[in-house]
Amino acid sequence: MSALGVLVGYFPPITANMNTIFAVLLVFVGCCSNVVFLETLVREFPGCGNIVTFAQFAFIALEGFIFETNFGRKKPAIPMSNYVIMVTMFFTVSVINNYALNFNIAMPLHMIFRSGSLIANMILGIIILKKRYSMSKYLSVAMVSLGIFICTIMSAKQVNVGTKGSDDQGVYAFLHWLIGIAMLTFALLMSARMGIFQETLYKQYGKHSKEALFYNHCLPLPGFLLLSSDIYNHCVLFSQSTPVEVPVIGQAVPVLWLYLLLNVITQYVCIRGVFILTTECASLTVTLVVTLRKFISLIISILFFKNPFTAWHWVGTGVVFLGTLIYTEVWTSICTALRGSEKLKKKKT
Repeated sequence: MSALGVLVGYFPPITANMNTIFAVLLVFVGCCSNVVFLETLVREFPGCGNIVTFAQFAFIALEGFIFETNFGRKKPAIPMSNYVIMVTMFFTVSVINNYALNFNIAMPLHMIFRSGSLIANMILGIIILKKRYSMSKYLSVAMVSLGIFICTIMSAKQVNVGTKGSDDQGVYAFLHWLIGIAMLTFALLMSARMGIFQETLYKQYGKHSKEALFYNHCLPLPGFLLLSSDIYNHCVLFSQSTPVEVPVIGQAVPVLWLYLLLNVITQYVCIRGVFILTTECASLTVTLVVTLRKFISLIISILFFKNPFTAWHWVGTGVVFLGTLIYTEVWTSICTALRGSEKLKKKKT
């Protein structure tokens, strides 16, 4: 049997269920194009993270208010007090992840660093849930850590080399970059803690992913008042960008507003795809699809935007994704599927 046949046999929902095929397409098209529009905005205005986050939250909250809560008439299945805790963590993670782009963090490093969620999940799982893992799990997490370390060190060198001017300016740029790394690390650990909290909630009250998606995006909206001046300033800057003709509405629109709209729509498509996957597929399949999506997004960022990416960056990236695949036990599952197909052949003969 061919390798493709093995994968098809291993992932029967993907071939048999049109919803799953549709979800995979949503994830790849939505998430990968979202990265392109986000990097386009960040390259124009590196500090635009807050307005992007606010727009995404407002759009998803509005959609959820109409279609999930039926204009507020449907009561939540999970107590609101638990959502307040979850939302505080989710809002913090989202804002910090986007705000870290203000601190000389290149988009490829940003994506690689966020791929380290396996490390944070394992560490907090051991500490909080008292979990124990197999040696292959510890090996995979060590590989992910090593890969991120390699990419981070190489990016640090690029910050120093790329900074022109006096030594003081170089030191300032490097310290600025270190703050960004600290922010990404904190967001990574906070995201893992939120995942554990969600896991315990779902065990107690059942899975209500779409409801959680709505409240995670609706309840934090008042928090953006703290960022209102920054959001307003970027609204002004976006309005001053070069106008482009939009045939659908028959008039010119500032190009950055158009990019922001496309970013919000693709973010929604991405999240909806992941949501459908979690309801249609095993968690292993979801992890594999998301990991492959991250890798393709990284390639797009490097090739399309010509981000600096050395041979060591490729080594680090390869180690990260190899470690992720080992963690999900894809190789073991493929071998099992191969053995199963061989047994079927022998039975038929």
